Order: sequence, then C-alpha cells, then structure tokens
Amino acid sequence: MPRPTVAEVSALIADLAALRQDRTSAEYAALMARKADLLERIAAHTPGDADAAEAARLARERADALKSTD
Repeated sequence: MPRPTVAEVSALIADLAALRQDRTSAEYAALMARKADLLERIAAHTPGDADAAEAARLARERADALKSTD
C-alpha cells in the first residue's frame, strides 16, 4: 500500500469542497470511497495510531453503506 501524499489529501479536500456545490449520490459515494481508501493508507503508515485506525474503519463503513444503496 503506497504512502499517501500531501497532493492526494489536497485533491480530496478540493473535491469535497466542489462536491458540496453540486453532487449526485453516485459522485458522493465515489468520493467517500476515495476518502476511505486514503484514510486506510494513512492508518497503514501510522501503526499504533488508534485514532487513525478508527477514522479509517468508520470511513470504510460509511463508504460501503453508500455503495450498497446504489
């Protein structure tokens, strides 16, 4: 699993802000999947950080729930 980059985090934040303006449920679900992937990668590169692991777990649960409603 590659280490997340600052550029990836910045791009996700920019996309989240843009999506607030005009979003579809499919776009939102895809963006939440990207967020979960990124948080999982961050957690993988910060072993022992329980907060990072919990944030990643919650994000994945949310992304999976959105995927199942499509």
